[in-house]
Amino acid sequence: MSTPIGSVIVILAIVTGFGLSGGNFLILFQPNEFIVICGAAFGSLFISAPGKIRSQVFKSLKGSLTLKMPTKEEFLELLKLQYEVYSFVRRNGAVALESHLAELEKSDIFKKYPTFLNRHHAVEFFRDALNQMVNGTGPEEMDMLLEAELETHHQESHIPIGLINKVGDAMPGLGIVAAVLGIIITMGHLDGGPEEIGHHVAAALVGTFIGILLSYGFLSPIATAIELTDMAESKYYQCIREGLLATLRGSAPMFAVEFARKALFSAERPSAAELEAACASLKGGT
Repeated sequence: MSTPIGSVIVILAIVTGFGLSGGNFLILFQPNEFIVICGAAFGSLFISAPGKIRSQVFKSLKGSLTLKMPTKEEFLELLKLQYEVYSFVRRNGAVALESHLAELEKSDIFKKYPTFLNRHHAVEFFRDALNQMVNGTGPEEMDMLLEAELETHHQESHIPIGLINKVGDAMPGLGIVAAVLGIIITMGHLDGGPEEIGHHVAAALVGTFIGILLSYGFLSPIATAIELTDMAESKYYQCIREGLLATLRGSAPMFAVEFARKALFSAERPSAAELEAACASLKGGT
């Protein structure tokens, strides 16, 4: 919800400052300037983002309204899940996981962790990695496989971020285009009075204002928010990767999830004592 709230703050700050300065709010209402700037921005995005990439950009813009980073509680649940899975593998062997991986939602292990199951990409990432473990993949090969997948995920998620940034960078220029068009219109009304000419000049300058505002007040911050959220989301995958690799190298389940814990940012990282207590609560059933 930070994007809608932040957008309201930006608008309120500008409107309040403009009003306190004695500005005429009606002059800011220039739908023709919006059409020129936003229409040209949409056209440039249409050119820059072919095929499915375009839908990814719009999906990212829509998703920016409800951005949510993984919480400490969600990471702790992921660590508990890994501890339970790795303990199961240590007791029964990796092949015994096959029945659980076939239908994760019905698995006695996985169904206890709904926040993990709600992350469909993470579910597929962990399932595919565990299937590789079942098939006997070693730690070096697993490391390369997971690294390749994470790199691909990183590149794919940054495509819409880069395009949103580029459109945001173009907004001031498009605002100048709208302003120049407004000046051209003004030149055609030089025979009018000072009030009419002043109105046309002010309307032209609103185009520059709109372009700069959309760039620095909205699109650039939205792109930054998406990028930071994606960075935090990548830690969810990194946590899985580190725990799995530690298990393949022969680490005990508790030590493996400690490796996984260390991959997390400090703000969302459960303490060692919290992790130990959470895993101890599972030992009676593992």
